[in-house]
Amino acid sequence: MTYMGELVTTNQNTGLVNLLHGKGGELAIPMPFERDIFLFDTYVAGTSYVDGIEDLEPHLSEGDKLDFFREPDNAYDDKAIVIRNTDGIKLGYVPRKDNIVFSRLMDAGKLLFGRISAKDWKDGWLKIDIKIYLHE
Repeated sequence: MTYMGELVTTNQNTGLVNLLHGKGGELAIPMPFERDIFLFDTYVAGTSYVDGIEDLEPHLSEGDKLDFFREPDNAYDDKAIVIRNTDGIKLGYVPRKDNIVFSRLMDAGKLLFGRISAKDWKDGWLKIDIKIYLHE
C-alpha cells in the first residue's frame, strides 16, 4: 500500500505525482482554457467619415486585431459598436444591420474583437472586411 506522504516525497515523476507536480517538483497549476471563436464576416461601416483615413490605410494590414467598444448613447443607433485599431484610432462601426446580436453579447459581458481580413479602395471609400471573434 502507498500512502499520500510517500507520493508527495517521492523523486519519481510518474503517475499521480506527475499530475500534481511539474518538473523539478514545483506544483503545476493548469491554466484556464481560453480560445477565440469565429462568429461572423462583415466590414467596417463609416470609414468615409474618419478624418485622415487615407493616411491611416497604409498602416492597416490583414490580420490586424481590432478592438470593439459599445456606444449605447449613440444618437443614431443604441446598439452601436465602435471599432478601433490597437492604437485606439477609430476606424468606424460594426454595420447596423449586423450589430444587434453582437451588442447583446457585449452588454452581457462577452469580449468581442475583430481582425482585418481584407481592405480595398472602392470609389473613394475604404472597404475594410473583418472577421468578428468571441474571446472565451
